[in-house]
Amino acid sequence: MTGLVVKNTGFWYLVLPDGRKHNNNLLQLDATQQPAEGGLVPCKVKGNFRLKGIRTTNPVAVGDIVNFEINKEGFAFINRIEERRNYIIRKSINLSKQAHILASNLDLALLIVTASHPLTSTTFIDRFLATAEAYRVPAVLAINKMDLYEGTDLEYADFLTRLYRKVGYPVFQISVETGSGIDELRKELIGRTTLLSGNSGVGKSSLLNRLIPDVNTKTAQISDVHDQGMHTTTFSELYVMPQTEESPTLSSPTYIIDTPGIKGFGTIEFEKETVSHYFREIFAMSENCRFGNCTHTHEPGCAVRKAVEDYEIAPSRYESYLSILEDEDDGKYRE
Repeated sequence: MTGLVVKNTGFWYLVLPDGRKHNNNLLQLDATQQPAEGGLVPCKVKGNFRLKGIRTTNPVAVGDIVNFEINKEGFAFINRIEERRNYIIRKSINLSKQAHILASNLDLALLIVTASHPLTSTTFIDRFLATAEAYRVPAVLAINKMDLYEGTDLEYADFLTRLYRKVGYPVFQISVETGSGIDELRKELIGRTTLLSGNSGVGKSSLLNRLIPDVNTKTAQISDVHDQGMHTTTFSELYVMPQTEESPTLSSPTYIIDTPGIKGFGTIEFEKETVSHYFREIFAMSENCRFGNCTHTHEPGCAVRKAVEDYEIAPSRYESYLSILEDEDDGKYRE
């Protein structure tokens, strides 16, 4: 049998078999139960599955199309993953030499950021966007909590908007609290499978509750001590966004994959020679460099460094590029 992985609970994977209708309420299925005739099927991976050269902490990811079989005892085991169109991957926090796949087979990656409480750094944003570029996933930014900003916080939100729109990324200014900008963002998601990501505390769960009112995902307050969010999502999970007036006849459902909040974004499997390819403006400007193999760090006649000096390329983007080049230190991004 084949099906879509809709939830990862650590030891179990909940799979929606082909031909079965997805219902968000079915996500409450106890993963210790034996496979049912309808709804989601709890699956494990076979013991030798992890030995096939898969250097990730999760060999199966939400969004995967998998083949599974049910044994005589009535338990289901995943034995094959169909070829992925793409995926979003990051360096594992606990095992720095391994990777963690956030989700696969994506049409869009939506990064939620905030200008304060907590502050989302441009380094984090750029690392996420570079990874999306590397794995061929279109990306969109949404700046949340716009109703709270004034003064320097509002200036920073507007700076992020101008910066990333200039680079070519869609940027939405939203407020989950008031609903401002939510309708425009919802239209961007219709008919797509979207990864929802961001730092802890930026409002991912609150946004999900706005988009899918009956989901009732947990939300948490910001820590006063560290001005950081507290994790409310433990594992990645796929939800179906209800059809709207704009999408009454869509053949493709609108899927949103919620992921745990993350503090840092360690890149993995990048080669130094190709990092510049994942920064759109740096890659475009590199055609004017004197040397074809220019690393944009020290070479004479480097058009990229000249563009940074002339503010044609944002210094923050260039600094993010340099930080990825320095990622050879395995322990650098452990939390």
